[in-house]
Amino acid sequence: MSMRPVGLPEIPEQTVVVARAAFPKGSLAIRVRDRLAEVFVDEPFTEAFGVRGAPGLSPGVLSLVMVLQFAEGLTDRQAAAMAVRAIDWKYALGAELTDTGFDASVLCRFRARLADNGMERVVFDRLLEHCKDAGLVAAGGKQRTDSTHVISAVRDLNRLELAGESVRAALEALAVAAPAWLAGHINVTEFAERYGPRVDGWRMPPSQTKRDRLAQVFGQDAIALCRAAWADDAPAWIREIEAVGLLRQVLVQTYIVRTDARGRQVIKKRDADDGVPPGQLRLASPYDSDARWAAKGDDLFWMGYKIHLTETCTTLPDADADVGTGVMPNLITDVHSTDATVPDVKATAPIQRKLAEHGVQPGEHYLDSGYPSADLITKALKQGIRMVTPVLQDHSDQAKAAEGFDKNAFTINWKTRQVRCPAGRTSSHWNPVKQHGKDAIVITFSVLTCRDCPLQKQCTTSKTGRRMLTLRPEELHENLARARAEQKTDTWKNKYALRAGVEGTINQALDITGIRRARYRGLPKVRLQHAFSATALNVIRLDAHWTTGPLNRPRTSRLERLSYRLSA
Repeated sequence: MSMRPVGLPEIPEQTVVVARAAFPKGSLAIRVRDRLAEVFVDEPFTEAFGVRGAPGLSPGVLSLVMVLQFAEGLTDRQAAAMAVRAIDWKYALGAELTDTGFDASVLCRFRARLADNGMERVVFDRLLEHCKDAGLVAAGGKQRTDSTHVISAVRDLNRLELAGESVRAALEALAVAAPAWLAGHINVTEFAERYGPRVDGWRMPPSQTKRDRLAQVFGQDAIALCRAAWADDAPAWIREIEAVGLLRQVLVQTYIVRTDARGRQVIKKRDADDGVPPGQLRLASPYDSDARWAAKGDDLFWMGYKIHLTETCTTLPDADADVGTGVMPNLITDVHSTDATVPDVKATAPIQRKLAEHGVQPGEHYLDSGYPSADLITKALKQGIRMVTPVLQDHSDQAKAAEGFDKNAFTINWKTRQVRCPAGRTSSHWNPVKQHGKDAIVITFSVLTCRDCPLQKQCTTSKTGRRMLTLRPEELHENLARARAEQKTDTWKNKYALRAGVEGTINQALDITGIRRARYRGLPKVRLQHAFSATALNVIRLDAHWTTGPLNRPRTSRLERLSYRLSA
């Protein structure tokens, strides 16, 4: 397939006449075409298309279709139908009234092409650049970030279902790619009876003994299939089939293969004592190799991904101010998607780096307590970003119990490398170390110093009878201490209330685009979904800014309207 970059076509005169007559006040699709046509061009997509072959549909047109699709919460079939029967969509796409549109499968192939070429954010980034040029987004302002869970597009599987379904997925793939080879290595009739229908816990035997036996059968079948695929006489491309590679990974994470005293092979399902892979490496489904299980608190447990949304945030205008007085709309400036096991603190630096790359880094960045660390706060300050976020408090026993002496009770002299305790005694050792790959300082008081101290019981409960402190380097320690002290003030608490508004953005994304449920399989396509969802939200907010102002006042109640009429 080839592409000749032409961008959005000119709108036919008849389409303009009918669309203006049908929508005298305009519509979202019409205003997007009139104001954002330069965003939806073909040039950024040239690397994903060849120069030979039959010409394909315009990537600019298809990307506009996808933005409108997410803005209205449509499926592929519904979006393709709208391109045919909706007058305002025909206006936006520059189509003739008699245009028959395109098949819905075109959108699926277009998404795959974008994901394969790393172009998930092209449209989002172009819209952000347009907003920056228009003065709607700028560096140095206030922005806020929050995350939410995303449920994968595949069904949840327990470990036994995963073992059986992985064998079934591999067999299905081999039955298409290498039917003759597969028939020569397995009993097709037996395996078809066992793996014909999908492996479902509702159809499994009720007794634990029979389930354990079934787990061994799944394991034996997986081993037999993997040994055949990795045999010397097997074609190399058999091993490159994704389902076969995933079967091998599931086999390793689910079973242990041992040899007993008689030299017989014993297959045992792993338990906690045998060790299991960490969550970020453990497969959860043979149909989505990127989906992972994760938990948040005691109530939320899901398989899938996580999305982080960052948006600009402005304070509400005065209640008596006129609509459209120059208040900027709150626009999404970054969308960051990861697998479900990545903690929020790992997303802070990538988010701020992408904001800086696009020239929209904030002066103040509002986040919850999952995002900061001493290192991140210090690094952000050097980049001109002040993180307004609650930091975790001291984890020492004294700080948790609010009794005795925590780190704040000690006086640190960074020049002489000594620490003075509340009793006025100085430390004996200052040891720079590495802890979890980060610089730290371990402060130790002498046993002789602490043994006769009258405050010893308030200071330490260690068996050696001496106090030890672990500090970060001076700059990190001071920044962390300053943040902990500042977040206790009422001024900071009132200021931090601005972060709560991002919850409304997540709720809007959920209501309009269904962002908490993945439409597609695999992290690249999930990232594409999230990028187009964020683009659709920005388009909706821009439309509100163009028509009624970015921050509408609440609707007037019927009682207030009656009061206005009576007073008039």
